[in-house]
Amino acid sequence: MQNEEGQNVDLYIPRKCSATNRLITSKDHASVQINVGHLDENGIYTGHFTTFALCGFIRAQVLVLAHLVVICFPALLGGSYQHDHGCY
Repeated sequence: MQNEEGQNVDLYIPRKCSATNRLITSKDHASVQINVGHLDENGIYTGHFTTFALCGFIRAQVLVLAHLVVICFPALLGGSYQHDHGCY
């Protein structure tokens, strides 16, 4: 819901898992949200970051690092991440 100024005023805005596109429910206490900082060509932090959310299902399978590599690097290098939902 939005107010007159166009700002979100909802108490809870659900997130989606960056790896599986599943909704992360309020009861998924194993989920994490990770901010990955952007670096310039000299390796200095630019002040910008990209947020990735991972659900507890991915963390339970010990696949977090693999998914971060697959998701983060193409997204941060300007490419788009496309997931083939056939591997789950």
